[in-house]
Amino acid sequence: MDVERSLGILTMFYWIYDVPTHQLALLIAGTFVGFFWIGCILVRPILRLFVRSRSGTNDIVGYVLSCFGVFYGLLLGLIAVAAYQNFSQVEASVSSEVNALTALYQDCRSYPEPHAQNLQWLLRDYCRSVIKYSWPLQRRGLIPQGGRVRLVAFQEKLREFNPQTKADEIHHAETLRQFNTFIALRQSRLNAVTTGIPAVMWYVVIVGAVINLAMVWMFEMRFITQLVLGGLLAFFLGTMIFLIAAMDNPFRGEVSVSPEPFENLYKIMIEETE
Repeated sequence: MDVERSLGILTMFYWIYDVPTHQLALLIAGTFVGFFWIGCILVRPILRLFVRSRSGTNDIVGYVLSCFGVFYGLLLGLIAVAAYQNFSQVEASVSSEVNALTALYQDCRSYPEPHAQNLQWLLRDYCRSVIKYSWPLQRRGLIPQGGRVRLVAFQEKLREFNPQTKADEIHHAETLRQFNTFIALRQSRLNAVTTGIPAVMWYVVIVGAVINLAMVWMFEMRFITQLVLGGLLAFFLGTMIFLIAAMDNPFRGEVSVSPEPFENLYKIMIEETE
């Protein structure tokens, strides 16, 4: 129940992927800067009551902030790397799926007519459906199901072929193997539609950012100086979190896995029919 509630809260923030990338960067970074400045005005005087002006106060706060910054910096760095690796793996998986589909399409060309034409037509229709229907659903975080019907029809049509020679048997077996490989890669893409950084890690990131900024509020310095220096720190924290959020959920937002490999393959398929 708690996990479902956490996922529900996290999905509330998926609207950020509908915002253009440059506006999203300014929004997140600006939110952090605004939060810090408002805290300087409202919260800083309260925190200063616990750290009264005395010799060495800034040194103590600085030591604690440096120690905390090391751990928090490592956390942000590891999450950023994990988000980038996840994005790259999904992108590579899509390319592998297109490569498998290309090989399968070429294998179908060697079948006698009318099997070759029927099989290739089904694959062209599948490729078109991925571009036109599946990808928009993936950008909304939904797993498309329409392609499965087309692949079932292709599989049934493929099984209708009855090899007459040993060469036909070998080629047919290779095509079936290639089809199974393609199905596995397609399933990897569908599984990646809902992949992302767990909600609990986002909670830790946000709490860590708040603690980081709260420690800066405890420093004894000129108010204007604290606004400028703390604002710069808040801006960088917001930029880092924007980077992670933009790469999280590989199929969402402007920074997302593109259907370009499928589009290029579909152009080749259409050109061959002309």
